[in-house]
Amino acid sequence: MILYDGRPENNTDRLPREIRTYDFLDKLGIPYKRTDHGRADNMEACNEIDAILGVIICKNLFLCNRQKTKFYLLMMPGDKKFKTKELSAQINSARLSFAGPEEMLQFLDIEPGAVSIMGLMNDTEHHVQLLIDEDVLKDEYLGCHPCVCTSSLKLRTKDVIEKFLPATGHDYMTVHLVGED
Repeated sequence: MILYDGRPENNTDRLPREIRTYDFLDKLGIPYKRTDHGRADNMEACNEIDAILGVIICKNLFLCNRQKTKFYLLMMPGDKKFKTKELSAQINSARLSFAGPEEMLQFLDIEPGAVSIMGLMNDTEHHVQLLIDEDVLKDEYLGCHPCVCTSSLKLRTKDVIEKFLPATGHDYMTVHLVGED
């Protein structure tokens, strides 16, 4: 894997959702590093990618309530265990579960394996509430997919919070996840 500055030189074999991500970041003047790789759909592959990017893996979970009337994107450190009960209490939503691929595609224009904060640029009607574990906010950089699981980005956390999110019209709620047994 090679670390590049910014977008690919050409769009050959790139999905439109990936190109839209680069266009959006470039329009906002947000610098980023990028690496291309095979499908990153497990933590081992993500750890290799993060070593190249020089960031700690960020787990992105797309969740919903039982009635599927509220949707959440949770960003948390990859080394923390996710406990539904711990999060449910903080956001006053019982019976959280993983949202399906249909909702993921409908609201974020993302498919399983590529869940990322970048998908919020596609949620123009604000169906998804962003939840960020406080430990993610402590890091200077974060890593995420550009709406596909075959490339990864390194961005300044500050740029994501202060430039990207306002441009999408989304805010976030900070959560505290212990993630211990």
